[in-house]
Amino acid sequence: MVTDLLELEVGPVAHGGICVARHEGQVVFVRHALPGERVRARVTDRRKGFLRADAVEILLPSPDRVIPPCPFAGPSACGGCDWQHASWPAQRRLKSQVLLEQLTRLGGVSDFSDLSVVSDLSELVEALPGGPLSWRTRVQYAVGADGRAGFHRHRSSGIVPVDRCRIAHPAIQALPILDRTWPPGTIIEAVASSSGDTAAVTRASRTGRVTSPAAPVREHAAGREWTLDPGAFWQVHPHAVEAFTTTVLDMLRPAEGERAWDLYGGAGVFAAALAPHCGPVTVVESDHRAVASGRRALRDLRNVTFVRGDVAQVLSNPSWRTVDMVVLDPPRSGAGRAVVSWIASRGPRAVAYVACDPAAFARDVRTFGEQGYALTSLRAFDSFPMTQHFETIGLLTPR
Repeated sequence: MVTDLLELEVGPVAHGGICVARHEGQVVFVRHALPGERVRARVTDRRKGFLRADAVEILLPSPDRVIPPCPFAGPSACGGCDWQHASWPAQRRLKSQVLLEQLTRLGGVSDFSDLSVVSDLSELVEALPGGPLSWRTRVQYAVGADGRAGFHRHRSSGIVPVDRCRIAHPAIQALPILDRTWPPGTIIEAVASSSGDTAAVTRASRTGRVTSPAAPVREHAAGREWTLDPGAFWQVHPHAVEAFTTTVLDMLRPAEGERAWDLYGGAGVFAAALAPHCGPVTVVESDHRAVASGRRALRDLRNVTFVRGDVAQVLSNPSWRTVDMVVLDPPRSGAGRAVVSWIASRGPRAVAYVACDPAAFARDVRTFGEQGYALTSLRAFDSFPMTQHFETIGLLTPR
């Protein structure tokens, strides 16, 4: 641990739940600070060209600063939440600034005047119902050497035991996880589904082997029910799926007979929403558990087909020729140049890009631009309150 203390004037927000400051010409990335504040910060890491630091004393606070609702949030404590010291409206403004900065710097978007957005650009990231606490329906705990469950410190393998997680869904907070001891090194995945099911799966941290399996859980979306392995992917905010599927349908405006691809489609939630309004829908997903769940849930939709495989490899097949619209929901790393190029070469009239990382989204927007597609509509949702994360949905159409 580096212990130098610096007095800093805090500058703008940056991607990653941090703000940017300078000390003697050197860039300092500061956690637990807000733009415009003067703070005393402890240096935690020295790298070539920049420092990392934690604000440990607030000398001049921002009007947006609040007392964190969780006693485990702050320097040297739980690393799960980045913005508990900011009011919830301020968190969304900060995330809006991050999104616009990434689109400008990495995405090559220089003019937002023609971009269709729901709100003004300073409040681009929208709130979902329910408030900033008690929303997270999937939580992963780590167990320390003392057998107590908790969360990792930021950029550390150290574990902070907690009495409860304030952003966890009440059904997860009620599970008997934090009031007992576990084998050191255990990973505990807790789930509270939209149907009211709960589960806690334990894994060995070194091997990932399941040491205590749990029964499947049921999830509801688009008027349907999915039966999923508790460890399978599902949106963690209880209102996210409805908001995202509604937005994708509004952007794509599917028409009868049109062909659609749902890429990185998971268990086929977007396909379920599209299928009643268009022609053939093909879901491409690599995870066998998600494909099996999707096939069961959508077995009555004759126009939906699941293809298990890597998206880039599937699209490289020349038999995949034409498509009218695409839902693109890649992992945090983004779709990448190859996938974007394969999509653009098929000439869809619209691509709805669902992104969980603004930097990866911006890079792919630039690549789409090189392929003749422009970002024409944009919405973003604060589906991860108190953290740096949020979801962005953009519409890309041919110029």
